[in-house]
Amino acid sequence: MKRRMLLTPIALAVAAPTVFAAGFQANEHSASGLGRAFSGEGAVADNASVLARNPAAMTLFDTAQFSGAISVVDPQVDVTLNGNGADIPTQTAKDVAPVQFVPGAYYISPINDKWAWGIGLFTNYGVATDYPDDFYAGDLAGDTSLITVNLNPNIAYRVNESLSLGAGVNVTYAEAELNRHLGALAGAFGSLNASDNLISLKGDTYSFGWNAGLLYEFNTNNRIGFTYRSAVDLEFKDGEFNSYQTGISNPQVTEGRLDVTLPAIWELSGYHHFADKWALHYSWFRTEWSSFTELKATSPNCNDGTAGQCFYKKEDYKDNNRYALGLTHFLNSDWTLRAGFALDEQAGKTTLSIPDTDRYWYSAGATYQWSSNMSFDAGLTYIYGKSGSFNEENTLNTPLSFDAKSSAFIAALQVNYIFD
Repeated sequence: MKRRMLLTPIALAVAAPTVFAAGFQANEHSASGLGRAFSGEGAVADNASVLARNPAAMTLFDTAQFSGAISVVDPQVDVTLNGNGADIPTQTAKDVAPVQFVPGAYYISPINDKWAWGIGLFTNYGVATDYPDDFYAGDLAGDTSLITVNLNPNIAYRVNESLSLGAGVNVTYAEAELNRHLGALAGAFGSLNASDNLISLKGDTYSFGWNAGLLYEFNTNNRIGFTYRSAVDLEFKDGEFNSYQTGISNPQVTEGRLDVTLPAIWELSGYHHFADKWALHYSWFRTEWSSFTELKATSPNCNDGTAGQCFYKKEDYKDNNRYALGLTHFLNSDWTLRAGFALDEQAGKTTLSIPDTDRYWYSAGATYQWSSNMSFDAGLTYIYGKSGSFNEENTLNTPLSFDAKSSAFIAALQVNYIFD
């Protein structure tokens, strides 16, 4: 087995399929935001979860507030390998993206009438997939997970009655784990099974980034927000990479390095309380996926034609946009209702590792005011992903044809507490 195969898994780990956002992005920061398809997130500021989108909005809070949320993401991603009636079978891998739980916690506190601070714990990127072990394209698909956690302390300053500025630091921890199976390669290794392990890995790292935002208030009922969250460069330096070979009970292990960039994010948000019981909110969310140009793994033990290089794959990605629009209805003193729609554009060329596509969000949610200090939010979203076909070659240079379809339900609950 060539050593260039040993670092391939981590390259795929950060580019595995997801259904609820373009590329491997995660938007699930709050239940209140989910209920409006995350429209107006940098300007609505109805609870402390606004910290995940716009630190400048912290100046809107007169007292300290905490928000904690849990989102349950239930994707349905089915990928079908189209057989040729001869040596390539027809196989359907159903529900390859397992249920995921995405937590978030936020705290905001005014310092005085000019300054406020806050801290958030949430995620912006992450995926998980689980293909059948005996899938024919097992060398391209297996079980994969990438988890990132972002710790984000922030500070905000009110310049005047209209303009507020905010900024923060991001400490991002990432953990990747992956297993690949022989699949169609089983015959090349003798009397082995398609489900036998081919390669596996486990690695973690952390890195830093920054974010900044502004909030402009035309008056108490109308405001806009603009935010930027920097790219974060992850350097997996000391991952454990295992290579299984025929007749060897213990896998070969080597260390290697892979650099991955989590792309920068821009967002423009608006909020307009245009009637006694109604508000309109909207967002333009842009992710700089064009910075994701290649996957290159390196190690002193590797040489794939280039000394020290284990794996190289050019990526075909472009910056993508997410457009969201929603309404809030203030039903009475106890209940607030909301709904929203979003279009999340495809970011990259469709592949087995990233069956990306345009996605359409249909969302609804509500807030119940339990007491003067405590409220509860609930949100529910259905996401429809466009079906599509694509072609790839496996390690044996065999052309394979696939069809993919995807949808998802996301549900979230949240508690908000105002400190007197």
